[in-house]
Amino acid sequence: MKLKVLVDNNTYIDQYYCGEPAVSYYIEDEDARLLLDVGYSDLFIKNANALNVELKKVNTIVISHGHDDHTRGLKYYFEHDIAGQISIIAHQDTFKEKVIDNLKICSPILQDELKEKCNLILSKEPKKVSENLIFLGEIPKINDFENRKPIGKQVEGEILVEDYVMDDTALAYKSENGIYIITGCSHSGICNIVEYAKQVCNDNRVLGIIGGFHLFKVNERVHKTIDYLIQNNIKELYPCHCTSFNVRAEIHKTLPVKEVGVGLEVNWQ
Repeated sequence: MKLKVLVDNNTYIDQYYCGEPAVSYYIEDEDARLLLDVGYSDLFIKNANALNVELKKVNTIVISHGHDDHTRGLKYYFEHDIAGQISIIAHQDTFKEKVIDNLKICSPILQDELKEKCNLILSKEPKKVSENLIFLGEIPKINDFENRKPIGKQVEGEILVEDYVMDDTALAYKSENGIYIITGCSHSGICNIVEYAKQVCNDNRVLGIIGGFHLFKVNERVHKTIDYLIQNNIKELYPCHCTSFNVRAEIHKTLPVKEVGVGLEVNWQ
């Protein structure tokens, strides 16, 4: 499997791509070409062109959750001539309206409209995306230190309810040697995600993780997260996007943290 970072908060020194506080990954798994998330703007398209990634060959877009730093690029995707016969895979809550106070933080294209533009596949259950990639669906609470907290509200029918971001999910890549996790923001808790991926893949060998950990302050939860990562002997850690420098530095005291920026390519087997 090959993964290229099209959008992240960071860029590398002397590599002339652009960044934004968002996520988009281009992934190849054998003959499959897909994206995980599409960032906040048309930047994923610009960086894809600069990185010689042919978005016209992408046949699937997986959305990690419905916040606009992961979905707003859909507006630009459908405005360009790159959009062909595309399937979009996401949790059932992903394309509902989401707000904080009076600010919309959801996808610019909601569920009913999106159904007219693509093959929209919504699922709470795990689903095979390609030969070796699995969409994990709704992540259950498995440990006692990663509790969901509401982020704004979500429209359910005619009313607004607290949004616990139940749509937050990830991809698992199942290789012969073990599994890798590709996540967007980890609102579900990165350890909950990894533990569920182990169950879904029926494999306890976790080799690596890339994506946002949604950790900002060094606290008890961070230390328990580090303990969990050590216990699982995870060798390749690429925390990025919504993982603060302080948290990455704390992890790096005991586990080597790899740098992430637009243009990073990882090859996992």
